[in-house]
Amino acid sequence: MQLYHKEYGRGAPLVVLHGLFGQSDNWHGMATRLAERFHLVVPDLRNHGRSPHSAEMDYPVMAWDVAELLAALGLTAAAVLGHSMGGKVAMQLALTHPRLVENLIVADMAPRAYAPLHLETLSALLALDVGSFTARQEIEGALAGPIPSLNLRRFLLKNLKRGSDGVFEWQINLHALWDHYPQLLAAVSAPQPFMGPARFIRGGQSEYIQAADEPLIRELFPRAEIRTIAGAGHWVQAAAPEEFAGLVLEFLG
Repeated sequence: MQLYHKEYGRGAPLVVLHGLFGQSDNWHGMATRLAERFHLVVPDLRNHGRSPHSAEMDYPVMAWDVAELLAALGLTAAAVLGHSMGGKVAMQLALTHPRLVENLIVADMAPRAYAPLHLETLSALLALDVGSFTARQEIEGALAGPIPSLNLRRFLLKNLKRGSDGVFEWQINLHALWDHYPQLLAAVSAPQPFMGPARFIRGGQSEYIQAADEPLIRELFPRAEIRTIAGAGHWVQAAAPEEFAGLVLEFLG
């Protein structure tokens, strides 16, 4: 699959992978910070953003998408940074295509399986007939009941676009996400450990990486370092952008 992607800066290549419901645009601010030192490649993962939709979706196939993107760009290896779902894609790429990953950075995600935390959000988005609305504000208001967080609603509405007929539609493939949600919750598969350098950056207020996850992290990534940004939640790069960028630059420096 040919992934849509954006590129920033010059230098050693750094691939950045967004999380569930996200897209490359979410990383624009961080990418401009890191572009002073690196050539960033920031794709939309399959069924997200402007990348193609597909009925197939799991971590091995998403990792292969990234491998194909590197090949298309003539890159034999790169540092890879992923957040949340993108962190699992990055881990899967490192485990199954280790020669492509020079350094691995995972933002607030462990390699284990997770409980279903997004079913209410997916249900609310699927139930809403966005084509019947004329203004984004109306859609935001209609989602206020099932999704009370304004920040989350506005994050999700970045996936809203108008079609060629001017009617609102979801850019994200919600049906594929629903159908393959169990695969997105699953642990990454590991044919062998990744022996390259790895840094896991967790939010101090997030429960996505817990103390109980450390043995599995170190089993699959023996050279892993785990750093914590105090006070940050799951979207650690948004909560503390300067500290997050500093940890990335320090690790890759």
